[in-house]
Amino acid sequence: MKDKIFYNDSVNLLETHNFTHELQDVKEPHLFREMFDYESIPKTLFNFMHVPMRAAEEFWITDTTFRDGQQGSRPFTVGEIVDLYKLMNKLGGKNGLIRQSEFFIYSDTDKEAVRKVMDLGLEFPEVTSWIRATESDFRLVKEMGLKETGILVSCSDYHIFKKMNLTRAQAMDKYLGIVKKALDIGVRPRCHFEDITRADYYGFVVPFASKLKELMDESGIPIKIRCCDTMGYGVTYPGAALPRSVQGIIYGLKHYAEIPSQLLEWHGHNDFYKVVTNAATAWLYGASAVNCTLLGIGERTGNCPLEAMAVEYCSLRGDTGGMDLEVITEIAEYFEKKMGWDIPPRTPFVGKNFNLTRAGIHADGMMKDQEIYNIFDTEKILNRPPMVAIDSHSGQAGIAFWINAYFRLENDRKIDKRDPLVAYVKEKTDAEYARGRTTVMSDIELESIIREGYPERYAEFAAAKTGH
Repeated sequence: MKDKIFYNDSVNLLETHNFTHELQDVKEPHLFREMFDYESIPKTLFNFMHVPMRAAEEFWITDTTFRDGQQGSRPFTVGEIVDLYKLMNKLGGKNGLIRQSEFFIYSDTDKEAVRKVMDLGLEFPEVTSWIRATESDFRLVKEMGLKETGILVSCSDYHIFKKMNLTRAQAMDKYLGIVKKALDIGVRPRCHFEDITRADYYGFVVPFASKLKELMDESGIPIKIRCCDTMGYGVTYPGAALPRSVQGIIYGLKHYAEIPSQLLEWHGHNDFYKVVTNAATAWLYGASAVNCTLLGIGERTGNCPLEAMAVEYCSLRGDTGGMDLEVITEIAEYFEKKMGWDIPPRTPFVGKNFNLTRAGIHADGMMKDQEIYNIFDTEKILNRPPMVAIDSHSGQAGIAFWINAYFRLENDRKIDKRDPLVAYVKEKTDAEYARGRTTVMSDIELESIIREGYPERYAEFAAAKTGH
């Protein structure tokens, strides 16, 4: 523990840590019924307490696609896991901003995937595991050569009393015993504080975290805390009350339990559409790591999308940190083409319509300057040129834009909306809608129209696209 009074270099003032939070071993569970009565939408309460925003010196992303993500989807094959792992390594870049990836290690498929991934010899993402708190599982972690494992330490009374039939004191003793076993075999524990946004923060969370800090100081082995917003109850509103306040959770673990930023990780779910904002807020208030899955897959509403936090990192830090963001498009294409995944078309950054416009007047603006209607240079950053949908309202500007974008026609190769080819395509599409069509024209249909009416120019366009 630090001295009770010390000089804080980051704010240039004396700071006191003359306080302790002891375990409150209550007889009845505290279920925060004023917030969670179950018969109505959970209430967001405010106590108007504000904590300072002090971002971690470093931000990074951790992955749980192959653990939590698979729980909300079909099982992945070993080949798919290896391919996606390599893509994450490529996306994370030379600085390893995708720092770790979490695996199950129970089935033969799980074990084979871990071995094949580790055989690649890549530094990042580091392979970690998630286990049950049994001696056999700890032995398995050690046998497989893993240096870190996640351990479930549920912290709300919903879990402690209702699921585990324990008291808080019994739960804490059990958890500390499990963590000590990990330390004894030289494995770094990562404690998953399940359901932290419904837990008694000062009565259990902080006292337990403080005990973990003591064990860490005694052993010299880092102990991570993963703040699990299991049900997506976290909120980021200024002055929101615990246990739902994301910034309050992170600040308290740093300030009261003295857990350093590099050992704090946020793991959220999207039940209330807040998963990305919650993760970014955890970064801003002192957690170094946010835990994600590719495409946000996971049970119920899913986890925080990894690609979203890669973009958020760039927004907050002002650079890519060495990440190769074009790989986001490669990952989406792998899910769709190799795994048969159906990505909702309006999904930001990876959906086929995320940078597609339908209105003809918008297409005309895009022809003049893409910046007018495109969120950023999606072609340069994600290798995804902006597109327009062609329907009865597109007009010649929209058709010209589609041709240029679809075939990757640049500079003097670009065609103008007054080109006879554009008029021909518009004539053909107008005829479709005159017959009662209501859906947009597909890329294949538009290609076919051009190929049939202007075969030589189609061949020229196709060659340009292939050689792009």
